[in-house]
Amino acid sequence: MEASDEALIAKLINTDPVLKQLVDDHLDYERRLEDMNRRPYLSTEEDIERKRLQKAKLAGKDKIERILAPHRV
Repeated sequence: MEASDEALIAKLINTDPVLKQLVDDHLDYERRLEDMNRRPYLSTEEDIERKRLQKAKLAGKDKIERILAPHRV
């Protein structure tokens, strides 16, 4: 995310519980994906889970963008 978005999130996160949950989920997905990407090999189930996490992370980012859009100058 851009620095301006991070600043806006920091400003809004304490007053918007939905945004807070989306950001927390996004960070969790990112952490889990980084862990999976460090592994030299993933089982079929792990690869499916990695793809699910990628989709969930992207969907969450889209939701975050929709929340931030009206607050941008």
